[in-house]
Amino acid sequence: MRESAPNDPAIDTSPSPGDEVKTTTCYMCACRCGIKVWLADGKVRYIQGNPAHPVNQGVLCAKGASGIMQHYSPARLAKPLLRVGERGSGEFREVEWDEALQLATSWLASVRARNPDELAFFTGRDQSQALTGWWAQQFGTINYAAHGGFCSVNMAAGGLYTLGGSFWEFGEPDWEHTQYLMLWGVAEDHDSNPIKLGLGRLKARGAKVVAVNPVRSGYGAIADEWIGIRPGTDGLFAFALIHELLRMDRIDLDYLVRYANAHWLVVRDPGAAGDGLFVRDAAGQALCWVGSAGEGGLQPADSIDISPAVVGEYRLHDGRSAVPVFQLVAERYLDPQYAPDAVCERCGIPADTIRRIARELAAAAFDSKLSLPIAWTDAWGREHTDMPGRPVSLHAMRGISAHSNGFHTCRALHLLQLLLGAVDAPGSFRYQPPYPKPIPPPNRPGKTRRADGTLDAGPLGFVHGPEDLLVDAEGRPRRIDHAFSWAYPLSAHGMMHTVIRNAHAGDPYRIDTLMMFMANMSWNSAMNTGETMRWLTDKDADGTYRIPHIIYSDAYASEMVAYADLVLPDTTYLERFDAISMLDRPISDADGAADAMRHPVFDPATQDGSDGRARDVRGFQSVLLDLGARLGLPGMVHADGSPAYRDYADYIVRHERTPGVGLLAGWRGEDGDLHGKGAPNPEQLQRYIDNGGFWREEIPEHARYFKMANRGYLEWAHRLGFIGSTAPIVLQLYAEPLQKFRLAALGHGEHQPPEEHRERVATYFDPLPMWYEPFEHDQTSRKTYPLNAVTQRPMFMYHAWGSQNAWLRQIAARNWLYLHPDTGAGLGLADEDWITVASHNGEITVQAKFAGNVQPDTVWTWNAIGKRRGAWRLAKDAPEGDTGFLLNHLISDRTPRGDYANADPVTGQAAWFDLRVSIRKADAGHSQSAQPQFAPLPLGDAPDGPLRYGARRR
Repeated sequence: MRESAPNDPAIDTSPSPGDEVKTTTCYMCACRCGIKVWLADGKVRYIQGNPAHPVNQGVLCAKGASGIMQHYSPARLAKPLLRVGERGSGEFREVEWDEALQLATSWLASVRARNPDELAFFTGRDQSQALTGWWAQQFGTINYAAHGGFCSVNMAAGGLYTLGGSFWEFGEPDWEHTQYLMLWGVAEDHDSNPIKLGLGRLKARGAKVVAVNPVRSGYGAIADEWIGIRPGTDGLFAFALIHELLRMDRIDLDYLVRYANAHWLVVRDPGAAGDGLFVRDAAGQALCWVGSAGEGGLQPADSIDISPAVVGEYRLHDGRSAVPVFQLVAERYLDPQYAPDAVCERCGIPADTIRRIARELAAAAFDSKLSLPIAWTDAWGREHTDMPGRPVSLHAMRGISAHSNGFHTCRALHLLQLLLGAVDAPGSFRYQPPYPKPIPPPNRPGKTRRADGTLDAGPLGFVHGPEDLLVDAEGRPRRIDHAFSWAYPLSAHGMMHTVIRNAHAGDPYRIDTLMMFMANMSWNSAMNTGETMRWLTDKDADGTYRIPHIIYSDAYASEMVAYADLVLPDTTYLERFDAISMLDRPISDADGAADAMRHPVFDPATQDGSDGRARDVRGFQSVLLDLGARLGLPGMVHADGSPAYRDYADYIVRHERTPGVGLLAGWRGEDGDLHGKGAPNPEQLQRYIDNGGFWREEIPEHARYFKMANRGYLEWAHRLGFIGSTAPIVLQLYAEPLQKFRLAALGHGEHQPPEEHRERVATYFDPLPMWYEPFEHDQTSRKTYPLNAVTQRPMFMYHAWGSQNAWLRQIAARNWLYLHPDTGAGLGLADEDWITVASHNGEITVQAKFAGNVQPDTVWTWNAIGKRRGAWRLAKDAPEGDTGFLLNHLISDRTPRGDYANADPVTGQAAWFDLRVSIRKADAGHSQSAQPQFAPLPLGDAPDGPLRYGARRR
């Protein structure tokens, strides 16, 4: 080794990124990765992944690293704003917090005194529903929902009514053992770092990855096989795979009887009140048949060491017939209508490919002989020496969910998993705590108000039957969004996409105040965007607004800010406390329960705005608690009327949902030595901070698989407060709650739908998964509008607030409408032509780009890049406001017939991806800007010159 010459400069080859480092949780997407924020001179110098964090293990993506520019965004709001011009004009005056909160309190106090349901409180991608839902319950309004109704409720409900868990962020493939992974409609914006880490492990092991998606981007680009499916036909493809598995007898019947309801008897008595319900004894216990039809008899379905019938028809003592659930499954899906040759043309997938995929699934599941040598005890006390595996994993996201047939498509995928025995077996889809839950989960939506004005339960929940709906005596909706009505009975996340239309129309009644948080409902989160803006600004004949008051909270000058009467400025994620809670959206993985928190890296008062002025902003959660205390809401004030909680941090620590259960599960109890359940610990937040911002408890090795029926897991989960009992959770191939609705529609029971909904309910509430054409894909629409149109969320962007980020904008500051070269040639188009795209709802003019990574009958674009000029404090000539565009202008919030919301008839999930369009070359003389354009919003000017970071330290 050469010695340094005396005059060589001293070079630090490992310079420190800053003079201080703090650990917290990222908020640049839904991953909730652990980050280390390096500070220098009181400013963010560098953000890196936290290697100790269970979610990302040190990995950080472009979004996470660009959190610096999110924190220093010129679009940050600085003071509360009170509207002084017409709504939508963006004309405000700054006010102090006391004035803002007094005004909000005066509006809300009169509402609560008169009728709490006149407040509609809807929140966006906020990750704090454990607070906001409770606040709505204490206020007493049934009109509360979060973003899930236009995002993922089909995924959640389809899973929770079938498996007691779901895809998305609540389950994961067994990355360690799976040999065959199918990704269905998975974009790159959710849970991306764990998926990327997992895919790397699969590729290293040589496991096969198959991507089912109309567009090949991101994960699909590295998949071993891309299935370019036609949008809305995923369920049909799944049924063809099921057909082949049944035909080949390549299914796991032992698993279906041991863990699912394949052997439960179903009454077959057409036209009668009990038709399609389970056969039960006097205590309500489901029954099965054991023995031959002539000599056997009924036994409790949860009996052990029996060989129940799974096919056949059996005569009950009262003369009725009954058949096992599996008999119904076989009858339906062996039907020739589901054969590969029958569905291939509709799906756009060759029949031979469907047959091959079915064979590959079966081979991976059954021929690998995977078994883990881990002893365990099942819920019935039987001891097992090993854990037999089924190394096939399915993972799905919004691409299958955001269709009007999405609920049943999600259930179809779960049925496919169950037939393979591939739910929480080694190598398969795995639950993440606190899942699985009982099926359906026990919490029903609140319906009535107590004497103190609070709701008797949370505003959202799970309907078990028609008696749980929120309808009046005539069967009309009670909620402003029509959730939990006969039109959308299982709308477990509410229907955020319908609230503005219905509030404008006064359907079913007029509201006084619309309060929204982080929900850009006048732009990229609106279906039928132009009409939505009109509804927000429309007035009655006397000159008053149809929606009298709009309170909005956001950290940034988004398009929705312009439509508020009162704007409450939120902090950035580096200036706030947050709870990533087991009660909401935890960060668990299949081997352990985990939650996390954010804490202020900065006091926002020390972080000047882009104009150099001090910002006066507050975390919305703390503001909400302040409003609750000012209103005197139960649970938010002491007996003397003083606030019960100092701020959100105090609420996180001291609030208990039930005795011992709070927002964070770690370091509970007076001494901090309890986990899951325990009294509040005043030092809890500091313990989280000291541990990198998270808590995690490993599941015992013997309890990590077959969680729905593993005694070790059920006892562990019960101890931590995740489930109410240690009873096994029986997986539901056949969903009896759906049949209860169908029977009501056929005229049975005390609670029946109004006449106009009967056919709809009878059609779509099938207890077995079904497939039907998406509502916008009827023959008329398909002829007039021959192309499907979908959006993808890019890996480098997450919702609108990421697409104003200076670093991420360098990746893409505009979007194109991508179409297959053959499709473009057939329409007489050239690459980069300007085109007019039409739907039954309207027209847009945009620039086309040829791309071979799309199914030829589908066109697509990146979502949320197009901006309204003047919003987000982008430059006046920013590409986002000129050539950038939204497909949302084409997406109607109603079906083509205009009879129902453009949504799934079971859950009310917004059907974003049902869109059908036609394309023609734009007229000569086009302005070379995307259309439509709207008047620029005066929400603040962009700084002169480029946005620089760190230049002063060079």
